[in-house]
Amino acid sequence: MILLIQYTLIFASVLILVALGGCFSEHSGVINLGLEGIMVMGALGGALTMKYMSAVSSKPLIAICVVVISVITGVIYSALLGIASINFQADQTLVGTAMNMLAAAAATVIVKSINMAENPDNVSSTVQYVNAKKALIVNIKGFQFNWFMLIAVILLIAAYVVLYKTRFGLRLMACGEHPQAADSVGINVAKMRWAGVLISGMLGGLGGIVYITAGVSEWKFETGVAGFGFLALAVMIFGQWKPVNIALAALLFGFFRALSNVYSGFDFLSALNIPGSIYNMMPYIISLIVLAFTSKNSRAPKAEGIPYDKGQR
Repeated sequence: MILLIQYTLIFASVLILVALGGCFSEHSGVINLGLEGIMVMGALGGALTMKYMSAVSSKPLIAICVVVISVITGVIYSALLGIASINFQADQTLVGTAMNMLAAAAATVIVKSINMAENPDNVSSTVQYVNAKKALIVNIKGFQFNWFMLIAVILLIAAYVVLYKTRFGLRLMACGEHPQAADSVGINVAKMRWAGVLISGMLGGLGGIVYITAGVSEWKFETGVAGFGFLALAVMIFGQWKPVNIALAALLFGFFRALSNVYSGFDFLSALNIPGSIYNMMPYIISLIVLAFTSKNSRAPKAEGIPYDKGQR
């Protein structure tokens, strides 16, 4: 039971971070389907940081550097979406899809190149971070508390405050609802959309490193992040683009994802003789079922996905 709670919280933390990233981007009016790719690049930056800091004895320093590098990597990669969709007004869906495809391939090539440079016989796309990962975890009576759980809660609260209690958040949401009206009162729509995209990159990159450190001490980048970016989008839609609802949805999906890690520890589940692959599929199946019944009532920002034309009224 402890393991189930532990994995539920860590996977929910991933979904909260990435879904909040998508929430900020879409509230600004930009659909970010590239969250999967942003997660991969954030995970790559964080994993390489842990690899090369494994000899550092200061755990707080390791944790801070991992967070900072993951965030910076995610922000830089998300800038591709901003340039294409805001500056050049390209189709946001196509740009996001291309970003997802590029990230997995680029991460694989980068890691293989690094491994081959260190050892010509090593052509794998795996990064190991056994020792450095310990800096992120505190063992509390058998429960492995991950500092990313606390970070996710803090950022969830911050996201709620920023979106609903600050001038910046209200202006951001105005740009996603009616950019022409926002522009007419002096709000720079392009800047606000850039802010939304870069914030999504920050949170998506952070979510990537949280995901790959959830239960293992190495990661094979050929596998990407197993569709978790798309699952986060489902969480965002099910949560109606609202931080509190997103957190509740993340706990639900995180629970089903956690089952795939710990089902063998429950006798009644083991007795069912259900293949492990079914448990791995459950969060994605649940997301399809949930969205099928709730998508009709979804209220997305009105101007999301529509390039802003200053002359349009």
